[in-house]
Amino acid sequence: MGFVFVSGNLALDFAGTLKWRRSDQDELLATPADLSRWAVEAGVTTEPPPVGDADLRRLRTLREAIYRLVIEGMNDRPWPEDDLHVVNKEAAGAPPGLRLTPAGLVRTGDPTALAAAVSRSAAELLAEQGRLRVKECAFDDCTRLFIDRSRGGNRQWCGMEECGNRVKVANYRSRKNAGPRTPVPRRTGDLRSAGWTASP
Repeated sequence: MGFVFVSGNLALDFAGTLKWRRSDQDELLATPADLSRWAVEAGVTTEPPPVGDADLRRLRTLREAIYRLVIEGMNDRPWPEDDLHVVNKEAAGAPPGLRLTPAGLVRTGDPTALAAAVSRSAAELLAEQGRLRVKECAFDDCTRLFIDRSRGGNRQWCGMEECGNRVKVANYRSRKNAGPRTPVPRRTGDLRSAGWTASP
């Protein structure tokens, strides 16, 4: 499956590029080309930035620091100093450049600019985390994080297309496999009125 952007925040979407963290992990940033493609699909840059192996390792390190900081914040625990240092260091870099053209807005940048954009998004999120409903997807194996902006604060899944539908299908199959429900008599001894018949 390709990249999805359902978290409501650039940094959370970036953290979601490692799926199923507690089970069979699925690395969506397996190659430098994957990271370049993510930058474009996320809207950070207009054209794929040149990314090398060292850049990929650096951005993965940032990704994991962001994930841990958010999780610790969700659980009201102190932020790990090393992770905070990683985010602050990357946030100090120059962000993507903007250029207005007749064809529209062009966003340019290298891996440093990509890291700056993601880490600044993370810093803004973490600063407001106490006032935001940051949740983890309710699907058992999914570890994607998202901001719940629903009016009632009752959003459960990162997205209906993937996890929401899986839960619904699983619930449907569970009900179907359970078979028809056995009628329960309304009063003791009144089996016939509930659709029961005496054994031959």
